[in-house]
Amino acid sequence: MFKEKLSEIIERTDGALAAVIMGTDGIEVEKVLRPEGRELNLDVAAATFTSLVRSAQVIGREINLGQERELLVAFDHVTICARLLSRDYFVMLAVAPDGNLGRGRFELRKAELELAHEFAL
Repeated sequence: MFKEKLSEIIERTDGALAAVIMGTDGIEVEKVLRPEGRELNLDVAAATFTSLVRSAQVIGREINLGQERELLVAFDHVTICARLLSRDYFVMLAVAPDGNLGRGRFELRKAELELAHEFAL
């Protein structure tokens, strides 16, 4: 089920390189990588991205900004967008610089709505 959802996100987003469901503990639930994503070591990036997600969660709580919903980080060769499914899980999409980031964010939002109940505690 998760692999199919991630594949849909990648297929519907021009320039998508990888889609991953991760736990905030750094443990991968599922991933789909295009060959270009493997070349950029995006599976390693996903594991280390969890520290940014956890840091943003702490900031939101400590200064009363509310719950984190989305985190976006743009690098020279890829933009990574993470959308939280619950406090402990998020879905991440990596998009090439010339890809359709807006469509990717839309697809992540849809995935959040469709998968959140799977990760509810």
